[in-house]
Amino acid sequence: MALRITDECINCDVCEPQCPNNAISMGAEIYEIEPSRCTECVGHFDEPQCQVVCPVECIVFDLDHPEDQDALLAKYRQLTAAAE
Repeated sequence: MALRITDECINCDVCEPQCPNNAISMGAEIYEIEPSRCTECVGHFDEPQCQVVCPVECIVFDLDHPEDQDALLAKYRQLTAAAE
């Protein structure tokens, strides 16, 4: 399942550089996560790095984009293969 950033975001800038898939970018008002690039850090880390560093805990699971571990791993493989 992809992650999303809620309206509680304070634009502290710490999540964006932590994303290994470049899924996080500044939106119109707050940071946003591109679901097609978010793997919850599967393939890179044991836990989502954006959630680890977020000081206000505003990064939650995006229920509109359900994915199991196999789907996240397949997305990771696709993204890393495209980067080669």
